[in-house]
Amino acid sequence: MSNISIVIAEDDKKIAEIQRRFIERIEGFEVLGIAHSTVDAKDMVEVLEPNLLLLDIHFPEGNGLELLREIRSSKSATDVILITAAKDVSSLTEALHSGVFDYILKPLVFDRLQSALHNYLDHCKKLQALEAQSQTGLDQSAVDQLLPRGNNVKSSTYGNNNLPKGIDPLTLEKIRDIFSRHNTGHTAEQMGELVGSSRTTARRYLEYLVSNSELSADVSYGSVGRPERLYLKIRL
Repeated sequence: MSNISIVIAEDDKKIAEIQRRFIERIEGFEVLGIAHSTVDAKDMVEVLEPNLLLLDIHFPEGNGLELLREIRSSKSATDVILITAAKDVSSLTEALHSGVFDYILKPLVFDRLQSALHNYLDHCKKLQALEAQSQTGLDQSAVDQLLPRGNNVKSSTYGNNNLPKGIDPLTLEKIRDIFSRHNTGHTAEQMGELVGSSRTTARRYLEYLVSNSELSADVSYGSVGRPERLYLKIRL
């Protein structure tokens, strides 16, 4: 999967530069341009067609929510994350109604932006995987993984008939979440400590994810020279 392209729409040049530098530190993303007005932001979205727009609400000559409505009405494929000082519920409600991917309050913290972008990247990868399997159609569990509010739906409720015996959906999601938040490898012993299970149990889940092409496994040598399997998330 190629880098996620981003346009930053922020009237404060210093804040925009901070956002740009933050994004440069996050693998898998690139900034196509920076707009300091809603007019320039609209032009950049139309011409550059970025995957993602990081959008402020308050501009001297316009309103980011108005631009968001225009983007949605134009059927643009660009997704939007709002980064704003607007803490009123009405702004949040309108943003959600207009389909923003995330809503981040200023002052912007690197970890929060990184989390939002990683979530967006995972979302894109899931969509890409579903498109590759489009002939089979969607099931409820796939939809729940895509929709943000689906995180509140217990995985045990839907679509677990496809999981092999001995694989609990809640534990499986815990392990997936660990790999999505930490771009490092884990052994079965390390993963067992993180999820509160035995090494053998953790290995069963890790091997399942390897067979599902979500993880890769390599040989690592521990402190005493004993070879161990090191599991890493596959980056598409």
